[in-house]
Amino acid sequence: MKKYLLVITIVFCAFQMQAQTAQDTLDIKRVALAYIEAQHNPNPKLMESALHPRLVKRSVFRNKETQKDYVSEYFAENMVILAETYNVKGDKFPKNPRKEVKLLDVSARTASVKLLADTWIDYMHIVKTNGEWKIINVLWQYNDVSQHE
Repeated sequence: MKKYLLVITIVFCAFQMQAQTAQDTLDIKRVALAYIEAQHNPNPKLMESALHPRLVKRSVFRNKETQKDYVSEYFAENMVILAETYNVKGDKFPKNPRKEVKLLDVSARTASVKLLADTWIDYMHIVKTNGEWKIINVLWQYNDVSQHE
């Protein structure tokens, strides 16, 4: 009986050390929101603060001429420039843009997040390095897949 109790205690303690904290949950959501809000209100510094330097953002598009699919890739540098230039005129998003963050899975150093924006969906992998949560992967698509052509 003591052996079982000891094993259960060890497993429980190990789980507690690996589980995310309430602060982790807040930080993960903050990073995902910083990513989209940096596009809503052009803010390259905010975007940069949310991204891991090795970020890769991908989507699948179809070439109209060849009718073949291809994967487009953006990197952290592209996303910082996008945040600076994409919505300069303030006409790319509605007045009250949608920005819904769903935590799909969270572990001690990794998280999977789904961001629902107005016209697209972003699936994100967020990693905790040096005590900070940063977006390292994004896979996205338009809600209207015809926009991928």
